[in-house]
This record gives sequence, structure tokens and C-alpha cells, in this order.
Amino acid sequence: MLDADFFRRWMTAAAASVDREAEHLTALDSPIGDADHGSNLRRGFLAVAAALEKEAPDTPGAVLVLAGRQLISTVGGASGPLYGTLLRRTGKALGDAAEVSEERFAEALDAGVDAVMRLGGAAPGDKTMIDALVPAVAALGEGFGAAAAAAERGAEATVPLQARKGRASYLGERSIGHRDPGATSAALLVAALTEAAG
Repeated sequence: MLDADFFRRWMTAAAASVDREAEHLTALDSPIGDADHGSNLRRGFLAVAAALEKEAPDTPGAVLVLAGRQLISTVGGASGPLYGTLLRRTGKALGDAAEVSEERFAEALDAGVDAVMRLGGAAPGDKTMIDALVPAVAALGEGFGAAAAAAERGAEATVPLQARKGRASYLGERSIGHRDPGATSAALLVAALTEAAG
């Protein structure tokens, strides 16, 4: 069973990972976006980690709702609302339970991904974070390691795609050949689950 501590560890691990990879994310964003994906997400996830140190929500759902709220209020561009929606919707789907099963978490994360697809209008194959998140959710039943591997494969598979959503879509065919920064950061978020599980 997964408790609030596990979800706090997940957010802290994600913040450390985004902090480590921020320059790489920004480098990916440079040719096809605003060159600010890494710096924006770093600011947001460091704010999440700080908020969780100050407040200690005692349910998994409350941890993720707080994290989502922080991201929406501190991250500029599209990634704040998208990641914020992902975590808030997942947290709300978990409800008030003190512990949740991995199956319940997979269902809640699926609801979060659905909310992101509705908000951004993106589907798999559009060269967005959805390309990492959808396969990750599908693989969660096999464990966090399988979900992380699926997310990484999904992110890598964005390289040959033409972007159909977001800033990168304005480039048309010139977006082909670049790995999507949003899918890459989504893969980092999923990979952080394995660290949280220890």
C-alpha cells in the first residue's frame, strides 16, 4: 500500500530529478519551444518540495493536490497548468484514503492523464507529454520500473514525430527529429516513482 510518505518521496525525487536535468530539458526546448521548459519546471518542482516541507498533508490525495496547486501558481507557460492538472486530478481521484493500492493509484493517474488530454487537446502521437504518460499508465500494473521504461520509450518515440500541439506545432515539419521536452520531463516524473519506492 502507498501512503502519504510515499507520495511526498515521489514529489521530492521528481524535484531533484528535474533540478538535475533542467539544462537538458531547456536544451531540448530550444529548437522547438521557448527554451524555458527546464527552468520553469525546476522553479515549480522546487516550490512543491518546499511546500511539502512546510505542510505535511496526511493523505496521498492531499499531497498531490497541494503539489498540483503549487505548480499551477509558480510555473509559467503551458507546463504549469498541464502538470498541475495532472497531479491535482490524480490527487482528487485518490480521495481521502490514508493509503492506496498501486491499482488505485494507476486508476487515479489515468484520470489525471485524461484531464491533461482534455485541457491541452492532445492525443498520443501529437508529440507532447501524453506520449510518455499514456504508455506509463498502461504499464503501471506491471510495476513502477515497467512504467518508467514505457515512459522513456514513449519520450524517445517522439523524435520522428511532427508536433501537432503546443509551440512546436508552429514549426510544422521542422519539429521532426527533435525529442519532445514535455515527454522527456514526463518520463522523469514517472521514473521518480521507482526512487520513491526505494
